[in-house]
Amino acid sequence: MITNAKIKRTRYKDPNTTIRMSASPLPSDYVYVGLGSNLGDRAGNLLLAIRSLLAAGLDIARLSSIYETEPVETFAQPAFLNMVAELRGDRLPSPDHLMETLLAIERQLGRIREVPLGPRLIDLDFLLYGERLQATPILSLPHPRMHQRRFVLEPLAELCPHLVHPALKQTIAQLLATTKDNSEVRLWQPQQSSNLAEEP
Repeated sequence: MITNAKIKRTRYKDPNTTIRMSASPLPSDYVYVGLGSNLGDRAGNLLLAIRSLLAAGLDIARLSSIYETEPVETFAQPAFLNMVAELRGDRLPSPDHLMETLLAIERQLGRIREVPLGPRLIDLDFLLYGERLQATPILSLPHPRMHQRRFVLEPLAELCPHLVHPALKQTIAQLLATTKDNSEVRLWQPQQSSNLAEEP
């Protein structure tokens, strides 16, 4: 089981700072992946996804804390657990290959895409691949809605507040400070039951 007590968190201060991680330089090749689950053993599903990323030969450099988040852009359903993983390495797979790997892990862990934006055992969102800009039928980089989603920006800002969005030219901290998404996002407390699920 993974808990926030076991994860070192990174705080940020000034959202208007535009330096590129001068205190902790990013590796030349880095990827950010969002993980989410709102069915079954949510924390267990996140752990299985992390293990699957490692089994696929991917190097996980850092993990954010786990956040419990209110469902958005969808209908009433259970609250999510969300987090972000930073991958790095000199031999990361190509963006298309990595996307195929993420989809394969979702399938292996039992995700079935029956209802658009419906509840899911696991969700792996490909957020960023360095400064890569890409728009193809199967993959858009950066993720086209990441800057509109507090459940992505909160854990991402914990890891890399000063990272500049390749297309929007704003830091992650700036995007978080100005997002119009007012949904509730809070650090997960496993001993407390959730009340973030939307009412039917």
